[in-house]
Amino acid sequence: MWGCAVAVAVPFRGSIRSRLLYNMQIAVSVILPVLVLLSFPLGSHAKHAGITRHFEFNVTYHNVSTLCKSQKLVSVNGQFPGPTIHVNEGDQVIIKVTNFVKYNVSIHWHGIRQIRSGWADGPAYVTQCPIQQGQSYTYNFTIVSQSGTLWWHAHITWLRATVNGALIIHPKRGAPYPFQKPDKEVPIVLGEWWNANVEDVAAQALATGGLPNISDAFIINGKPGPLYKCSSGAFVLDVIPGKKYLLRIINAGLNNEMFFAVANHTLLVVETDATYTKPFQSSAILITPGQTMSVLFEANQPQGQYFIATRPYSTVPGAPFDNTTATAILKYKGSSASSTPVMASLPDFNDTGFATKFDNNVRSLPTPQYPVNVPQTVDRSLFFTIGLAVKPCAPNKTCAGPNGGRLAAAVNNVSFVLPSVALLQAHFFNMKGVFTTDLPDRPVIPFNFTGQPPRNLVAKVGTRLSLIPYGANVQLVLQDTSLLATENHPIHLHGFNFFVVGKGFGNFKPSDNSSFNLVDPPQRNTVGVPAGGWIALRFKADNPGVWFMHCHLELHNSWGLETAFIVQNGKRPLEKILPPPSDLPKC
Repeated sequence: MWGCAVAVAVPFRGSIRSRLLYNMQIAVSVILPVLVLLSFPLGSHAKHAGITRHFEFNVTYHNVSTLCKSQKLVSVNGQFPGPTIHVNEGDQVIIKVTNFVKYNVSIHWHGIRQIRSGWADGPAYVTQCPIQQGQSYTYNFTIVSQSGTLWWHAHITWLRATVNGALIIHPKRGAPYPFQKPDKEVPIVLGEWWNANVEDVAAQALATGGLPNISDAFIINGKPGPLYKCSSGAFVLDVIPGKKYLLRIINAGLNNEMFFAVANHTLLVVETDATYTKPFQSSAILITPGQTMSVLFEANQPQGQYFIATRPYSTVPGAPFDNTTATAILKYKGSSASSTPVMASLPDFNDTGFATKFDNNVRSLPTPQYPVNVPQTVDRSLFFTIGLAVKPCAPNKTCAGPNGGRLAAAVNNVSFVLPSVALLQAHFFNMKGVFTTDLPDRPVIPFNFTGQPPRNLVAKVGTRLSLIPYGANVQLVLQDTSLLATENHPIHLHGFNFFVVGKGFGNFKPSDNSSFNLVDPPQRNTVGVPAGGWIALRFKADNPGVWFMHCHLELHNSWGLETAFIVQNGKRPLEKILPPPSDLPKC
């Protein structure tokens, strides 16, 4: 329980005086919050009280055979995808994770706001040190004012390729959906498959500073489908004519945005990133890595089999990508298993027109239970360029990047470096020398961001964060750049939902503020920044802690397209982050 705060042993280097001061900080951080916690119910939002749900996750190996090859996967509870978690809004969720593999592990509960419970957020070296082999950590958080489809995944190196699963938040007990209740709900997890250990694929690319091998297939609920040679089969969804089905779709892929469609069936989009949307129909959807989306469809076609299909959306001309299609099968009751499925119609891999139109259709659905509280004023205005860059090759090394360097990625020309201790620990205990809070609010040297790039492509490196006062209304403009290539970047912000109030192609201009949607903009935790364009976000910094923001293309994340916000404590007790749990992993 969060109220049972005890001191945590973490490694510390420094003088004797510094060590004594550090130990005093631990004692104070433990005793004072406990005294405060005794005066009110556990959790910061007792009015949303639900039940407590316990889960156990064992990270282990298990063997899987597909595409003519058997390999040992890292997975949870021997399942791929991993177990689906079902909870209700208001529930307290306690998940004990035990690591039985050789790799360090951490689990991120993607999209959970983690109100004051940042220790349970999960990104390694940001809110926690990773769980080492043979060790356990118990994640403890409460679902506050959220309902819909989210997911969980490993948040260290490239392990999320196989360590992932759905996290479904049902409404409060007895509360209805703001759309017609489906007859059945089905999680659909999209991903990528390599005929190799993904950790080896990542390590090889990072060692040379070049591009990794592309995936060998895409998968739907762990299966590639019959369009691949030597496939291990396909996920089959059995349907009954006249019934309605809700697909809870998750893009768990590492490096590809995906189109998705069901042959001959129109999809009704009703929710994105666990926020309800104004329903709209579409023949297909676009979903970036990290995003979730719920769609309704009716089984209203003639008896038979129909392909559920997914393939990538690519925005970098000439860049290598896995141009294949994964399929699952929608099978009407009574249909012959030998009948040939009808093929789904998907947009072309480079159909930016469809992608833009689809994104423009997403709008928030204001309801009394889930109001759309868009910040109408701005206290802190940030402008971050995001994109590729170059880092120098290490002495006596051979690198595969441009001009003999290493490929990198950066925010405002700073390529992020993760520290050797968790940032949240360093912030909470006031450790010195771990990070700085001087990430520029805007580019130090402006240039034509989507035009001819400057000659110098070398990024600075550092663990540089942005400091935000508690309660500030933040506007953040993310601007793609043409350094090396323009590309659609799916950006994920931990600890918050944000409103996408504006976007466009080319360079952002101050006059673009006048066209912002401050009434019903989409509310998300992950959003695609258009290739050669920009996107404007607003959120209220009402959640104290250290919150990671990064590209959800794992390759770009590995190259340094990431940073973090420190949201300071507020003045009142319920505006302060709680102390760490006793089993917080040690570095």
